[in-house]
Amino acid sequence: MLLLSKAKGIALLALFIGLFSATSCTRTSPEEYNGRAADPDLLHQTSKQLTTVIIRDIFKPPVASRIYAYANLAAYETLRAQSPAQPTLAGRIREFAPVPAPEEGAEYCYPLASVKAFIAVSKALTFSVDMWDAYEVELDRKYGAMDIPQDVYERSVAYGGLVAKHVLAYAEQDNYKYTRGYRHTLTHAEGDWEPTPPTYAQACEPKWSAIRSFTLDTCTQFTPAPPAPYDLTPGSEFRKMVDQVYDYGRNATAEQKAIAYFWDDNATVSNIKGHFSYLEKKMTPPGHWQAIVGTVARDQRLDMMKSLEAYTFSSIAMHDAFIACWEEKYRTNRVRPVTVINRLRGEGWEPYLETPPFPEYVSGHSSLSASAGTVLTHLLGDSVAFTDSTEYEFGHGVRSFSSIKDAYMEASMSRVYGGIHFLDGSLEGTNQGEEVGQWVWSRLTGKPVEYSPQEEVAKKIAGK
Repeated sequence: MLLLSKAKGIALLALFIGLFSATSCTRTSPEEYNGRAADPDLLHQTSKQLTTVIIRDIFKPPVASRIYAYANLAAYETLRAQSPAQPTLAGRIREFAPVPAPEEGAEYCYPLASVKAFIAVSKALTFSVDMWDAYEVELDRKYGAMDIPQDVYERSVAYGGLVAKHVLAYAEQDNYKYTRGYRHTLTHAEGDWEPTPPTYAQACEPKWSAIRSFTLDTCTQFTPAPPAPYDLTPGSEFRKMVDQVYDYGRNATAEQKAIAYFWDDNATVSNIKGHFSYLEKKMTPPGHWQAIVGTVARDQRLDMMKSLEAYTFSSIAMHDAFIACWEEKYRTNRVRPVTVINRLRGEGWEPYLETPPFPEYVSGHSSLSASAGTVLTHLLGDSVAFTDSTEYEFGHGVRSFSSIKDAYMEASMSRVYGGIHFLDGSLEGTNQGEEVGQWVWSRLTGKPVEYSPQEEVAKKIAGK
């Protein structure tokens, strides 16, 4: 009897061990590990990490827009492999061939592959590789807790790398290297741009219009209306705008100053105290709008694919807006308010914001903000209210908006309040950005758009 009980116990123990082993070795299903990895917060965190790296590396705003666009493109094209209804951008953006296809019949964790593609491109286009390495250690720990089978994990990372390599090869041909090292030739003609205080830096990216766009037919496709002629005669259109900026500099309200500072987005602000000087590094305008995408995506509870669509489409719009805007800047070569006012008034006048080192017309922040905002409005609707706290960590406060357009229109006027743009430069920049945004939306989606904001902007200029 004792022997029988002992044998029965051994059999039960063997059964328990067998069941435990079978359970512990059960392969996680694709639905399970893809569901865990598709947490959009991992994408938002990785996008924020790119902004953190760009701030540390002090990339200029046009260059930052290029980095965001290529990183998002790689992530988008990788993730859409699991979303057949999501269109590829191959054939919709210039010279971009289809990315390599995943291995047929093999299992992938596409959300993992997508984030890895984003990081691979970001790492290649930035300098602070150490920051990416440290970030990936923590990110890999999170993915490691998702029970992704080892073969799937390795295959997915490899596929993300393959797509990243494809996108980087595409980026290699966009004329970026050709534009390095060029300097803008000063004319010293009255009304033309010249370096501005406090650092009198050389002109930023004078050849940026030679960069290959993603969607534009030419860099002159959306040329704004001509700027007001340089004329300091009292009562002239230009003189009225000069006086307006001067008055804002002396009498701006607390709210106008708050708006100007909130949208400053100067990558490097110079602080000069006697013989002591230092740089304050902050978010660029493209980084600010990518952060707004993250805020709105969380508010609207967008899934990873829809979030990535918003990041990608808006970053492509900003990239192309910079090309159109920079072509206009260096073609018109218009003087900045600080130069005109100090010649006219002789009072050591300083704008509320530091003047960035490039010609005035049109406003880059206005153009790229409107381009991103127009695309996001198409994606999400024209009544998306949100609170923007993305630059709170830099001391820029928090502001709330009733719509995305409300935000980009405020960004445009902030440049006048801050003393660094004339009114027509800001509003015509907005006009250009809206047109670029409409064009980008149409090209990326294949949907026709009939819209011309010229009349609306003309009314705003007349009413200010």
